[in-house]
Amino acid sequence: MHPILERLTKEQLKKNVPHFRPGDTVRVAVRVVEGGKERTQMFEGVVIKRQGRGIAETFTVRKISYGVGVERTFPLHSPNVLSVEVVRYGKVRRARLHYLRELRGKAARIKERKPKPWEIASAAPGTETEGASDRGEGAKA
Repeated sequence: MHPILERLTKEQLKKNVPHFRPGDTVRVAVRVVEGGKERTQMFEGVVIKRQGRGIAETFTVRKISYGVGVERTFPLHSPNVLSVEVVRYGKVRRARLHYLRELRGKAARIKERKPKPWEIASAAPGTETEGASDRGEGAKA
């Protein structure tokens, strides 16, 4: 990537993104503009995939609303995504959980896992994880 483009991209990246992965239940706060009004909409569900890297990284969240499955894909570093909060950590053995689309009720349950120390530190409000790698260097509690 060109150095100027890389610098501009780095400036746009959010620094306080919590560590989450497929199988985790997250609550996403999204800014919605309807007409002249602006409001915050919450969307809570299971992360079924994370995709891409850098500024183009997205994640897809699935929830069941009134018996109908709803999936929504969010750009991770979008200014319209106000916050991502991890509600529950799930234990899965796949990176893409598209098989959940066919499952209903108890069959669609995901086992809970104990979070790693750096996941707890990054999920805590007010903590900055700038410069921390995926293993948690620099983000110890």
